Amino acid sequence: MPILILLATSFLSTLHAAPAECANDEETGQTTSVELSELSLEELMNVKVATVYGASRFQQNVSEAPSSVSIVTADEIKKFGYRTLADIINSQRGLFTTNDRNYTYIGARGVDRSGGYSNRILILVDGHRTNENVYGTAFVGHDFVLDVDLIERVEIIRGPGSSLYGDNAFFGVINVITRHDNSLQGVEVSGNAGSLESYQGRISYGKRFNDDFALSLSGTIYDSRGNRNLYYPEYDTPEQNNGVARNLDYERNYSFFSTATLKDFTLQGTFVKRTKGVPTASYGATFNDHRFHSVDYRGYLDLKYEHTFNEWETMARGYYDYYDYFEDIPFNAESGDVVLNRDSAENHWWGTEVKLSRTLWEKHRVIVGADFQSNTKQQLNNHDLDPYLLHLHADHPTWRWASYLQDEFTLLPNLILNAGVRYDYYNTFGSTVNPRAALIYEPFESTSLKAVYGEAFRAPNSYELYYDEPSSEQKGNLNLAPEKIRSTELIWEQTLGEHVRTTVTGYYNTITKMITQITDPADGYLVYNNSSSVTARGVEAEIEGKWKNGLLARGSYAFQVARDDATGVTLPDSPRHLGKINLIAPCYKDRLFTGVELQYLSKRKTLAGRSDKPHLLTNLTLFSRKLVEGVELSGSIYNLFDVRYGDPGSGEHLQDVIPQDGRLFRIKLTYQF
Repeated sequence: MPILILLATSFLSTLHAAPAECANDEETGQTTSVELSELSLEELMNVKVATVYGASRFQQNVSEAPSSVSIVTADEIKKFGYRTLADIINSQRGLFTTNDRNYTYIGARGVDRSGGYSNRILILVDGHRTNENVYGTAFVGHDFVLDVDLIERVEIIRGPGSSLYGDNAFFGVINVITRHDNSLQGVEVSGNAGSLESYQGRISYGKRFNDDFALSLSGTIYDSRGNRNLYYPEYDTPEQNNGVARNLDYERNYSFFSTATLKDFTLQGTFVKRTKGVPTASYGATFNDHRFHSVDYRGYLDLKYEHTFNEWETMARGYYDYYDYFEDIPFNAESGDVVLNRDSAENHWWGTEVKLSRTLWEKHRVIVGADFQSNTKQQLNNHDLDPYLLHLHADHPTWRWASYLQDEFTLLPNLILNAGVRYDYYNTFGSTVNPRAALIYEPFESTSLKAVYGEAFRAPNSYELYYDEPSSEQKGNLNLAPEKIRSTELIWEQTLGEHVRTTVTGYYNTITKMITQITDPADGYLVYNNSSSVTARGVEAEIEGKWKNGLLARGSYAFQVARDDATGVTLPDSPRHLGKINLIAPCYKDRLFTGVELQYLSKRKTLAGRSDKPHLLTNLTLFSRKLVEGVELSGSIYNLFDVRYGDPGSGEHLQDVIPQDGRLFRIKLTYQF
């Protein structure tokens, strides 16, 4: 608690020190998506986005959204030196991530279950689902489908979202909106270099050729050697290199992202390949074997049509997605030899969606929609490479369809009822119905009070159902049912003057039939079961100030308790306290800025019943622009004070806590011409 008091005191001191001459500056808080497209790059970087699209699937003021919403702009991404979507998520109230040296997973409102693969958060890119269809994973590291430099803003929408989006929108929705041609005009090149021999390069091109046609293209390459020596005491024997994994933390990726618009049509495509060395010897692998690595391929094509017919706003889209993965894992065989095993998945799916929206009788904003998805290939494979020995081959195509209805009903000029329901049908388990209702009351122009009730589900995925592979001591469970959450939330949002906004949220969540990876005591195998129900409750508070000269100050605190109902025990990897401070301070006019972040995470219980250490991380970025025409230069130090900390391991790890990186730095240069 003393560190939280220190954080709060520092933050309030920052607000008090805000320049007096900025108090009367006007802000563009009500800017719509149409107005954003008319702004120059310089104006766009300074605009305060106070509208959100993803909360109701139409543009609305944040204060009228049926949820608690945070917005992260492209300007903040630059000035805080964010490298990945995970960096953005870690900066936000009530959210955190866990890294196992292979993938990064999202925790929300006290829950980041072992083996969860970040499948309880839905991530959209311009409305397209990025969660793949075998594990349900929402990638947030360098395996994300686009470079964060291509993001215009990120909408973080808390609370169940299945009434509009269906599966995976369990704890919330993260809607990523890309830059397109409105802020990407001409050629832009960017390069950065940093610790662990990490290098990244990007080249982008965007142009609006006329009123009807615009095109943007971008490609990124990333390469990092990672930590050359990682010590794990669990493997500290002479036969296992005294517990030191050498040159196994490397990561490489390349990605391509493109968007083309022609009149009412938008075609978007993306591809990313990511290769990661695995130093942790998970799944009982041979320790310190350089052949242990994972490779992920993710891509999609999305064609969208938008037009207004007689006041009906119409959207139709069709898409094709794929996700391929393989992991080469060396195992010690009974013969004494090391056998290289390949675990892989090959998955393809396509779908369609239609959405209609219209304002009726001046008081109802009605949205009706339907979508269909066919998972044509959901193939899981496992075999030894040499000599070849097949352990698993499973391919179970599935399909689903859904329809939904939402109405934003203006009961009084200052009272709104936002209510909706969605019906989903899966050929694997049947149907599920998920409603949401929010009463939004604005007693004063500066005050918004919200009472929200929502339900959401997460369907059992292909991996949980069908992965049955005795050699790796894992098995599937065909009897899995969807897990369900029921959430009640009270939200108070208050603006103070022209520049400061506060939010206080209290929530109570009950989760039933939660799908959890456990060890079956009958045979010692890992298996997913509907093994528990969970109650989670918490309070989140945030105060944020923004000024036109670029000063931003934000402080947040989250208190959360998530317990297993059967045992009353706090869930693993569930911090009780999260405290965060974000500060952007102009140093020289509008050309030089300092970005500072403090992120506090309290101790978390591990699977072994112990706890990791609480930690406070400090990140510092110096960002400049306009010092040379068209050039942006930044330098960042992450974990400034070299704090030693770790994240809890999952069931496949021998390590109870997996150590994370110490102090890192990065230098970045961007040139637009």
